[in-house]
Amino acid sequence: MTELKKGDKAPEIIAKNQHGETVKLSDFRGKKVILYFYPKDNTPGCTTEACNFRDNYQSLLHDGFEVIGVSIDSEQSHQKFIAKFELPFTLLADEDKKIVSDYGVWVEKNMYGIKYMGTARTTFVIDEDGIIQHIIKKVNNKNASQQIRDLVI
Repeated sequence: MTELKKGDKAPEIIAKNQHGETVKLSDFRGKKVILYFYPKDNTPGCTTEACNFRDNYQSLLHDGFEVIGVSIDSEQSHQKFIAKFELPFTLLADEDKKIVSDYGVWVEKNMYGIKYMGTARTTFVIDEDGIIQHIIKKVNNKNASQQIRDLVI
């Protein structure tokens, strides 16, 4: 698939959330969406990023944003992650890797010389009409919500 860029229509998402409910990106038309992709529940960097969104969630809502996290973890894994860190937003389970593929964030990684496939930590800011306004590829886990604010507010 071609790499997504600013101004592209965000690919539709149809996935189960942590409660097993089907969620579609199109359900959020009329709202701005922070769609963030992260590698794995309960890992240090992913926890830091999720907690940053949690700690700033009310102000993001006030600014008109919905926050949606996506990883290839299961609904059950998401339930535990949410409970442990009191995350107030939706996490989508992408076990078949369709969403990470559609968004171009399923990539080859290299750790200690070992190559493997994984999710590239990436954040998409999508406007009320479903158009990608910003793509953050170098996410600052500790300041993820401020990175977005610096771009759009």
